[in-house]
Amino acid sequence: MDLLRFITAGSVDDGKSTLIGRLLYDSKSVFQDQLEAIEKRDQVNGQINLALLTDGLKAEREQGITIDVAYKYFSTPKRKFIIADAPGHIQYTRNMVTGASNSDLAIILIDSRKGVIEQTYRHSYIASLLRIPHVIICVNKMDLVEFSQERFEEIKKDYINFASDLDFKGLEFIPISALNGDNVVDASPNMPWWKGKTLLGYLEDLELEEDENKHDARFPVQYVIRPQTEEHHDFRGYAGQVRSGVFKKGDDIVVLPNGHRSKIKSILTHEGEVEEAFAPMSVTILLEDEIDISRGDMIVTEKHVPNVSQDIDADLCWMDARALVPGNKYLFRQTTGSVKAAVREITFRIDIQTHHRLDASQLALNEIGRIKIRTAKPIAFDNYSENRGTGSFVLVDEGTNNTVGAGMITGSN
Repeated sequence: MDLLRFITAGSVDDGKSTLIGRLLYDSKSVFQDQLEAIEKRDQVNGQINLALLTDGLKAEREQGITIDVAYKYFSTPKRKFIIADAPGHIQYTRNMVTGASNSDLAIILIDSRKGVIEQTYRHSYIASLLRIPHVIICVNKMDLVEFSQERFEEIKKDYINFASDLDFKGLEFIPISALNGDNVVDASPNMPWWKGKTLLGYLEDLELEEDENKHDARFPVQYVIRPQTEEHHDFRGYAGQVRSGVFKKGDDIVVLPNGHRSKIKSILTHEGEVEEAFAPMSVTILLEDEIDISRGDMIVTEKHVPNVSQDIDADLCWMDARALVPGNKYLFRQTTGSVKAAVREITFRIDIQTHHRLDASQLALNEIGRIKIRTAKPIAFDNYSENRGTGSFVLVDEGTNNTVGAGMITGSN
């Protein structure tokens, strides 16, 4: 079975945790002892409080909100799923960026009584910025508007009007009631006018193959294997995970950033030798020539070579309480490599509500902006819009070892 990663986002009290709890509960993915524990703890209108399946921290339960990103796992006969439940508050923008960074799909909840609000704009913009290809708008709490088709269509029209300039490959709308289970796993008898799929039906049937980058073969080297034993005296293998594309035995390759060329001699896995490797396989590649390769270098095929530069433009979400200002120096970590870097300029700050570009001398916690950064040595990368795996990076404070920024490369300067 393949794997679908998705994130849920929405305003506070839109029902994100309840929706995830409903998916887990109705798909029979809750352990019996866990179910018994929440049955004793709390109920809502005589029903089990399904939000407790995700809100695990005591502080979260006391405040009635989700503070951090909570990951949950479940599966059906068709597919495996990883869910990231992101906070709704604006001060936790960084948490949503973290959860959305490797998601295939975003579920954005809208309260049917409130309609499209500012936080809907913010979460939608972040989903677009992070190039999440598929988005489902779940209009929740339909039971509180008497399952009105007119209200659902009104919210759908409002959302389409504001989202026209966002870059979504697929956009779907589903009317649901997470509390009662309408159109979540089972079709709702209360909305006979809805002829579309249930939420779980859509999640199970979503095709992901078209989202994969199969053209740009990228293999960041994670480890150089040199056993230096009598049996493997001359063995030199390069271990790592294929980030995108396909590598085949006999392919002409280039090692970046140094530009050395060779040919693939063989591809090894734990089970033995294979003729080809593709994302997300973890393999060891052997080359016909002995060339200088170390951790952080990238093996690519000659057909599609990425950018190599020290000067990078990027969109950055700032995650530290101390503001980012030009001149600050950090560790720039991208794929398996790490290099020192300095922020040269903050080009602009993005108003997430209006999408306007604003002048900025610094980036504060949870703010997103465009920056220019220079690395101590050249790195190989793709634009994030073309390859999320090789176009993303994090900035790390060398003094504290904290991750202070998450970036998406937009080009070189």
